[in-house]
Amino acid sequence: MKATEPPGAARPTSRDVARAAGVSQATVSLVLGGKHRGRVSERTAELVRRTAADLGYRPNLAARTLRLGRTRTALLVVPALTNEFFARVYSGAAAVAARHDFGVVLYPSPEGTGPARDPFASARAALDGVIASSMAADALAAIRGTALPLVMLDSDPADPGPAARVNLDVADGMRQVTDHLLALGHRRFLHLASAVPSWTFHVRARALAACLNGHPGVLLRTAASPLDVAAARTATERALTAPGPRPTALICDDDLIAAGACKAARRLGLRVPEDVSVTGFDDLALATAVEPELTTVRLPAERIGERGMEALLAVLEDRPAEAGDLPVTLMVRGSTAPPPAAP
Repeated sequence: MKATEPPGAARPTSRDVARAAGVSQATVSLVLGGKHRGRVSERTAELVRRTAADLGYRPNLAARTLRLGRTRTALLVVPALTNEFFARVYSGAAAVAARHDFGVVLYPSPEGTGPARDPFASARAALDGVIASSMAADALAAIRGTALPLVMLDSDPADPGPAARVNLDVADGMRQVTDHLLALGHRRFLHLASAVPSWTFHVRARALAACLNGHPGVLLRTAASPLDVAAARTATERALTAPGPRPTALICDDDLIAAGACKAARRLGLRVPEDVSVTGFDDLALATAVEPELTTVRLPAERIGERGMEALLAVLEDRPAEAGDLPVTLMVRGSTAPPPAAP
């Protein structure tokens, strides 16, 4: 049971923890500072953590900040808080940060996606590093070339600027979607592509084209759409009523676009999935709120936030960040089925 501290009692110190655990004060500092791996056994580390919890020990963050010359604060730059995906990214980053006595300041682009006002002019000295989505990359012009470490999420591996990056395997996600639809028998596709100029959406478009290349009888058309349900509905209605054979499968870059596509199909008297199949990307909450439920690619939003914060901590400690893209998973639901039989 954790000890309760009576009013007016002195706060336990790291020396008190060391004495109670039977270890040195340096060992306590290494363990509670998260720097014990390879230097202190896990058994001893667990003893120190348990003893600190029992004593009700809390680190003096102000003293630690002065000692390390750091504020223990990271800035997370995302396109918008209204998008559930980025709220979950923040949750993941904040959870890892809290375990290391860090805070995360959230900066959403005022425009939702694309360029944002410079958030760094007055805050640069109060930050240890920045984690940013590639969809908000234009907000980072002021940070590049400074001493602040930058970790990019879902960004171009050829960009030499970031100190580290964490990517999702979005190309494989698009391959999973394409393989699923081809196996169902679809050959006429409409790609409802995000109008946001971002690396992650360029990768999806390239992967889709590559997966369909070489399949006989395949027709692929593309229509751009904002990341908005109403705008996606309009873009889809326009594409589905254009001259030529009507697509039997709509591949959407985002679940919001997919929701708009489903609304457009119904307005045109088409049934999902009997007349047209629809797929999304992200696996937001709305994917299972619509009827039929949406076949979509699940992206591990919390995990990309966790990995982003872990990468920043590694950079600050001069360690290599974890490598490898995060896997994604196709969630097959009711919005996809074989195409209608030819008349």
